[in-house]
Amino acid sequence: MARWSRSDARPGFTRAPWPYWANKYELSPAGAERFAARGAPDREALERFIREGATLQTIADQSDRSIATVRYWLNKWSIPRPQKRARVDTATAPRVITRRCQRHGVTSFGLEGRGYYRCLLCRQERVSDWRRRVQRTLIAEAGGKCHVCGYDRCPAALQFHHRDPAEKSFALSHDGVARSIARATAEATKCVLLCANYHAEVKSVTRSSSNV
Repeated sequence: MARWSRSDARPGFTRAPWPYWANKYELSPAGAERFAARGAPDREALERFIREGATLQTIADQSDRSIATVRYWLNKWSIPRPQKRARVDTATAPRVITRRCQRHGVTSFGLEGRGYYRCLLCRQERVSDWRRRVQRTLIAEAGGKCHVCGYDRCPAALQFHHRDPAEKSFALSHDGVARSIARATAEATKCVLLCANYHAEVKSVTRSSSNV
């Protein structure tokens, strides 16, 4: 079916006739499918999401509805949402407690400085993901391959070697970097990208030279 918008109107034409012509030629507004009414979501699924502690955004994504629609049906069906956990006193509250994580089940939660508890496994996964993303960015900016042999098949086998060890502020390990992207990029400019084999050879030669 064809698409139309009010911007398609030519100068001198009023807007009034457009609904008539849209109906006549079976035109529909751009994005009509996206905003078309989909009816009520699955009530049992909605109740299950709430029991599992899912957020409104998660429920909306899983049920293919907007957050406003999810909130509307929760209110219409009187499905209570769990109360948001209040902040705790970081000076007296325990550092680690056991709770149920939506992703990992019953596990340990650590107290953050803001006064909220957060799943330690979720935190660990987020840090690891950040390290990998920064590392991929640095490798791409450094050319994406070994400066000596051109190896580029596995990013995990590419490593940063500092040209001058005296200028080294911190290591850019193959496990990733838990620094800001700006600091990591600045540090990478002091390095040359090598594959693991050549990096080991360069370090070996460097150590041998320093022992002479």
